[in-house]
Amino acid sequence: MAISDEDAVFGKPPVKPPAHVLGQSLDDLSAPELVERIATLRQEIERLEAAILAREVTRRAASSFFKT
Repeated sequence: MAISDEDAVFGKPPVKPPAHVLGQSLDDLSAPELVERIATLRQEIERLEAAILAREVTRRAASSFFKT
């Protein structure tokens, strides 16, 4: 993997921290920040549920294909 000149001079760009860490203290967050996190987590739940459904569809298709 090639390293760009910019990475060689300045180092890798910092990794953005996750929007929310499970179990993290909520004491320093305002009500609007909490609402924003809830919305973000709901979107992630929807994404995870869609992934589960896709896997179930694939499993069912494979199961029906290999049925004797």
